[in-house]
Amino acid sequence: MRIRRSAIRALMAVVASSAWVLAAAETDMAGFRRGPVGPGHVVVHSALGGFILGYDIDQTGTEGLLSEALTLPDGRADVAVETFDQKTGQIVSIIKQLSDSKSDFVTLGIFGKHVGLVEFEHVSKLYVDKRVYSVLDPVDSNRFTGRWTPPFSGPDDIITAAAASQGSAQTAMLGFKNRGGDFSSYVFSSNVGANTFGPVIRVQDSIFDWNHSPVMALDGSTHQAVLGSSLGCFGCPTQIGLIDLTTGAQTGFDGLGFGYVNGIAVDSETRIVCTTTEDDFSVEFYDLAQGTSTIVVLPGATSQAQSGGAVAVDPIHKLFLVGQTFSSTAVSGSSIQVFDEQGNFVESLNGFHLPASPAFMALNPKRRIGYVIVAPDLSTLQKFSY
Repeated sequence: MRIRRSAIRALMAVVASSAWVLAAAETDMAGFRRGPVGPGHVVVHSALGGFILGYDIDQTGTEGLLSEALTLPDGRADVAVETFDQKTGQIVSIIKQLSDSKSDFVTLGIFGKHVGLVEFEHVSKLYVDKRVYSVLDPVDSNRFTGRWTPPFSGPDDIITAAAASQGSAQTAMLGFKNRGGDFSSYVFSSNVGANTFGPVIRVQDSIFDWNHSPVMALDGSTHQAVLGSSLGCFGCPTQIGLIDLTTGAQTGFDGLGFGYVNGIAVDSETRIVCTTTEDDFSVEFYDLAQGTSTIVVLPGATSQAQSGGAVAVDPIHKLFLVGQTFSSTAVSGSSIQVFDEQGNFVESLNGFHLPASPAFMALNPKRRIGYVIVAPDLSTLQKFSY
């Protein structure tokens, strides 16, 4: 059976109600005054009103990129790829639109220098029968400029994660082959703008099999994919895996925390990894260079319901941002909790409406802003400051 990722994502959202709360102005690490932190007044509404299937913002540009699907009464959808203005949240251009379609688009991210990547999942009958990848180089050209042709691109080859790596020529992809009996995960590297690829590498340790929902980031300094996973049972220990994307050499070590690894990010300059774990509502920090590790409980958290989700890294200010669907620092709603790379809690951004599944936080570190998807309809991106 072929799985449509869009259907999976659409089913994973739940309502996370909250009140809008803005934190007071603070001083950043460089001594400059910042404005109010947390969610602001700027939001992005998908042009057709459909739910968003992937998004990102250009960290050294002015635009963002998203895909959407508006479900129709006949079960088909109006689908589109769009760019938006980071400052105002307004849609800049509809890059491609299909009406009453079985197919859909998925934005995989922005890579290298301003290169947007979008997957087209073509459906003739019921399941995906073809996957086509298009690039916008640069994003603000507001048009598809070429194709990305990975060796992992058959209808049953499903890319589940693309490592955040803007500013670096290379990124890493994680996926699986949706074929009977093969539960293995696969990784490979790519220079998206140049359309070049490293070898497709099967992850050998079964704890990283796709049915255990592994997460992945890229250590660009060593050209390694960094994976986090566990068997998923309550109280199960975690594992961190390191895979050389050139040679295929694979090593790993026991992680801290228990249960599913919900999110992961790496600062390639310092080689510090940050993960979140489900059962103990904790955040873990691993210094790959020094071989040390630290675990902290999310501020005020008292139960698994307040576990952290996705993790994003700001390598300029040396911060990790952790999404939290059910806040432990506000009376209701969702939060983003901010830590430094030593595991010290920095601040809470309260007043979000995050979905139940880990919500990607697209950051522009130079401006200390980001965008994150909003529940329950998943058709809106919320701008925030930190």
